[in-house]
Amino acid sequence: MKQPQHKINLFKLIFPSISIAIICLLLFDVRVDAQNNPARGPQPGAAGGNGSISGMIIDSLTRKPLDYATVSLFKAGIAAPVNGGLTDVKGTFKIAGLQAGEYMIQVAFLGYTTKTINKVILAESKMDLSVGQIIVAPSAKMLNAVQVTGQKALIENRIDKLVFNAEKDVTSAGGNATDILRKVPMVSVDMDGNVALRGSQNVRILINGKPSGALVTNAADVLRSMPSDQIKNIEVITAPSAKYDAEGSAGIINIVTKKKDISGFSGSVTGSVGTRQSNQSANFNFNKNKLSLTGNFGYNTGWPQTTYTSFSSQNTELGTSSSSNGQNTSNRHFTNGSASLGYDFDEKNSFSSSFSTRGGAFKNSGSSTNSNFSAQEGNVDYTAITSNEFKVSNFDWNNDFTHKFKKEGEEISIAAQWTHGLSDVNYLSEYSAFTQNQRAANNGTNNEYTIQTDYVLPINKVFKIETGAKSILRRIKSEYDFFNPDATGAYVFNAATSNTYDYDQDVYSGYGLLTTTLKSGYTIQVGARLENTKIDGNSGNASVGLSPFNNSYTNFIPSFVISKAITPTQTMKLSYSKRIQRPSLQFLNPFLNTSNPLNQTQGNPELSPEISQTIELNYSTFIKSSVINVSVYYRKTDDIIESYVRTVPFTTIDNNGNAVTRDVSLTSYLNVGNNNSIGSSLFGSVELFKLLTLRGNVNAFTYKPQIISSLQQGAQSTYIQYNAFISGTVKLNPKLSAETFLIQNSARRTFQGTNPAFNLFVIGVKQEIWKKKGSVGLNITQPFQNYKDFTSRISSGALTQNNRFSVPFRSFGVSFTYNFGKTTFGPQMPKKKRGVTNDDLKQGDGNNGSGGQNNN
Repeated sequence: MKQPQHKINLFKLIFPSISIAIICLLLFDVRVDAQNNPARGPQPGAAGGNGSISGMIIDSLTRKPLDYATVSLFKAGIAAPVNGGLTDVKGTFKIAGLQAGEYMIQVAFLGYTTKTINKVILAESKMDLSVGQIIVAPSAKMLNAVQVTGQKALIENRIDKLVFNAEKDVTSAGGNATDILRKVPMVSVDMDGNVALRGSQNVRILINGKPSGALVTNAADVLRSMPSDQIKNIEVITAPSAKYDAEGSAGIINIVTKKKDISGFSGSVTGSVGTRQSNQSANFNFNKNKLSLTGNFGYNTGWPQTTYTSFSSQNTELGTSSSSNGQNTSNRHFTNGSASLGYDFDEKNSFSSSFSTRGGAFKNSGSSTNSNFSAQEGNVDYTAITSNEFKVSNFDWNNDFTHKFKKEGEEISIAAQWTHGLSDVNYLSEYSAFTQNQRAANNGTNNEYTIQTDYVLPINKVFKIETGAKSILRRIKSEYDFFNPDATGAYVFNAATSNTYDYDQDVYSGYGLLTTTLKSGYTIQVGARLENTKIDGNSGNASVGLSPFNNSYTNFIPSFVISKAITPTQTMKLSYSKRIQRPSLQFLNPFLNTSNPLNQTQGNPELSPEISQTIELNYSTFIKSSVINVSVYYRKTDDIIESYVRTVPFTTIDNNGNAVTRDVSLTSYLNVGNNNSIGSSLFGSVELFKLLTLRGNVNAFTYKPQIISSLQQGAQSTYIQYNAFISGTVKLNPKLSAETFLIQNSARRTFQGTNPAFNLFVIGVKQEIWKKKGSVGLNITQPFQNYKDFTSRISSGALTQNNRFSVPFRSFGVSFTYNFGKTTFGPQMPKKKRGVTNDDLKQGDGNNGSGGQNNN
């Protein structure tokens, strides 16, 4: 196994020193500025006093607090702000160090009208002044306040993340989570359902801030099974702090399902039917006094779809070639549900428990005509008939307890989670010639046990410390059995090729995070995380050539963010983050899938984790209802994990019962080298004539791998890749709206070749009915093209391959939603999310089930 490298890395050594130097310079700059700038030194109100002004920022429609709103404080008669800051997650702010006098408060928040409060008097007799609630209104024309349906923007750019409000997306009805993710800025999804953030598939996907065992098994399949009607919004975090698990080198995507923080009983039912799939879901919420209950259920089914494939391969060194043409019909059905209970014992202590489950199956059947040429056998033509079924079931059980201390903001939480997953993969392949028939089964079991504790301590009005510890214990078992026909044609168990593989992974970590807000408008966050990983792998059948192995490594993961509020509507942010990407089961599972006799797949249990470091500079501004967000970033990734296709000899039994050795194509995974990437992302949104809103996003980045010497056979040039979209929303009247999305992703490079480009065109119309308690919608996907062709290519030394898939994408669908129940929006504060957030595994690539198979 590849051992961790101990060579000196100048980047790792220099950057922490630069970070410390920047902090020191900023602190020095603030101190010098206070001494030398008359407007911020001796002038009343700027510094030197012992007074404070506090308050809470509230949305005028939802009556909920606004987190990360910009609050600026002006001294009467002075044009420039003398102090300010951002509201916390509870919408509160407190500006300290003030002298007595008359002030003006200005509140700004993305998409909201700037609010100004004049003649705020801080008297000598009362130096701690609370202005209470400050109500701010969205800039767009809103609905009647009695309806209490605040109009969020479709895309929000917050200080620490970007939010795509899926429930405001007209075109999402009748789709699934994959359809929504394709519309999120910086996110791309390819034809197989693989999710990438800024071009990297090393992204951690969470549901309601927590991991799911189903996502670890096969993220692509789970996302396709999740009805879009159950999704409230999607959060994208590109520079996670040290508080998050270090996994997910590209960042974190958090899918938030629908749940209302309101008093009373409410719910909704949604149904949709289309030519591609059908969704049904129901949600309910109950919240009264100290008790809260929520539940949801969803069912997703895909109508049978037929895809067409063509494949060709040639090895000029060995003089072999093969080709095939076929078709495959697939269908799926999935269910998901969850229930949660929350109880507040008193103002200081609360408990919550949630249980979620997902399950379903994919079925495929197909046929192909094949041809193979080799010097040994000449040309052999044959047909193949295949069928396979992939079943999966998972559950996640979370329990959280939070205790708040007397000091405001100080709290400790303890959380535990049990994730359990089962998978069952079966396939049958029958051939007219060339090789013997075979049947195989791969059963996987995944148990994950997590416990963590987090502590938050506001030291004073300027500094806040967060710290915590966490343990994750993973126990994975994969059993695979092969069966071959005997002389009578009956399938007999093959003990020589069957195996049981056990994989244990323990991760222990601790973190510390310091946040400080300076009076000059700077906010600085510095953190560090230490993670130790222990791995053990054992094979139950030594004859398959898998030796037991173990490994242990420790990683230090620093993080740094500095943000500057240039004006109430402009923010500049510089961040540094280090991330680790551990391979999960589908990358590690050594199960050899020989369902295709010439194109086999196998995991690699000896993979090392990827290590990435990212520096990002971000600028955001909004002018009235227009938004601009620009980022430039540099990412360095060591030990990148990619699929590796090579030609290997393989001994099998032909259809006459004779042993024969052939050259076959084997796809596995390797740490192929390092990559340095430079990228930029631009997002903009503008409202025209109060009827039309246009949005656009483009993310471009480079790919230039430094491949290890033993694999110097692929691409070594610099390639520019991109993903982009443009969308428009038309508000035809207060109850009728229409929307369209156009998505374009470039082909994705690997060190051996390219994966397919992707584009999509979607149109949607939505009509609200019954006093906005219900809605009906029409959704059209790819109206001008029924099938889309996707081609991947490999050119690696003497080996060349071309693989084309033709997949049906055109669909027409209708949807219906009804909201019921009587609710009130009380003054209670929304609870801060707690619980387990395991974001430390490389997600599935959409091609493999838990058994590491490709059954398409």
